[in-house]
Amino acid sequence: MLDVRRLRLLRELKIRGTLAEVATALNFSPSSVSQQLTLLEQETGVQLLRKVGRRVQLTAQAEILVEHTAALLDTLERAEADLSASLTTVSGTVRVAVFQSAALALMPGALSTMRRDFPEVRIEMVQHEPESALRETWARDFDMVVAEQYPAHAAPHHPDLDKRDLTTDAIQLALPPVDAEIHPVASIADARDLPWVMEPRGAASRHFAEQLCRRAGFEPDVRFETADLQAQIRLIASGNAVGLMPDLVWEGGETTCRLLELPDHPRRTIFTSMRRSATRYPAIAAFRTALEDTAAGIVPRRNA
Repeated sequence: MLDVRRLRLLRELKIRGTLAEVATALNFSPSSVSQQLTLLEQETGVQLLRKVGRRVQLTAQAEILVEHTAALLDTLERAEADLSASLTTVSGTVRVAVFQSAALALMPGALSTMRRDFPEVRIEMVQHEPESALRETWARDFDMVVAEQYPAHAAPHHPDLDKRDLTTDAIQLALPPVDAEIHPVASIADARDLPWVMEPRGAASRHFAEQLCRRAGFEPDVRFETADLQAQIRLIASGNAVGLMPDLVWEGGETTCRLLELPDHPRRTIFTSMRRSATRYPAIAAFRTALEDTAAGIVPRRNA
């Protein structure tokens, strides 16, 4: 009988690429990971890894085992979920990856609901970029991810994940409060000569913002880069930049920024994703519902 823990290490190596990354992810030492995979080779009686420079590569036989291991882990997770669902008390730990504006607008209300209705459930949250968080949820680092998708920019697709929309919010051009006195702006095209703040390259919001500016006929002068939307807002409100802001960032507070609607009224989609094999876990299902209830209670901001 093959050892499931060793099979999982082989799958982790397929996902993460190096022994060092597997060791870091699972809190092992690289030598321990290597030793366990050597024992797995002895159990199977076939070569599973080959040296390629300083790295190791999976053989065709190892790839077969990885495919079966993924199915095996799904089956075990479904069994655990069904066992948990058979109990009268909802308990356990839910590990959630969430991006910043969702952490600020959605998490407080959802956590309050869980604390009131399911006090034996422990929620652990990590702020994480949506693109990588989706992959890490698929890889079993998280139980759930709250992610985002911008217009004409599809989020990474993982067929083993169950995706469900939470809400949508409008994306608008955020301008300094004194903008009209210094640089009259009535459309995004009028902001062509102004300094911009955006998220770093590679982020979906950055790609969306650049494409929107290019469709308006100019290349934005991106002088400031930060993934922290609160920092972006401070730069805009202080008169040092302009930028695109999703409506959810204003939830629970006011802004001195002037907000200008964009052509075609683009909207961002916020959604949850989890492994299909985990959807029957009562604690995870309860938290997803709490997030959906919180999102449903948010009143869209209206521009004056």
